[in-house]
Amino acid sequence: MRTITTHTTVYKFDELTEEGKRKALENLYDINVDFDWWDSTYDDAETIGCKITEFDLDRGSYCRLTCPDAHETARLIVENHGEMCETYKLAKEYLKDYDAAGEGPDSDTADEIRDDLNGEFERALGEEYLSLLRQEYEYLTSEEVIKETIEANDYDFTSEGRIF
Repeated sequence: MRTITTHTTVYKFDELTEEGKRKALENLYDINVDFDWWDSTYDDAETIGCKITEFDLDRGSYCRLTCPDAHETARLIVENHGEMCETYKLAKEYLKDYDAAGEGPDSDTADEIRDDLNGEFERALGEEYLSLLRQEYEYLTSEEVIKETIEANDYDFTSEGRIF
């Protein structure tokens, strides 16, 4: 049996050389997204009566969203999302168009128009949630936020930027 003892000098992130910092950031690029980081966005969708079933920020760039009652979803958005939100603006426009569709003399035509509006609203809402997911991902993988995570967790590094 042999026992080998080595001494390793460790550094806090701020003590690393510029190259060491660059390597540390590269090595930890996914530190803030290696869990279900999208949960709060999914929860937000549920508060307005929708369910995000899947999304892809890369190749397909889509967000699949189902809203069983588009009109109720729009009402909940107006009630719960701020006026500056794109979802709020989308819901207000939908509700205006939905109400206008019911003002015509032919109820069958109004129903068809409303069905089309519901589908368009759900697709557009999926695009807005895709944008929200993309923004959250970009924020969590930004250099600034990775540094904050490193500092908050008080990590030590080797001179090459590997976590110790």
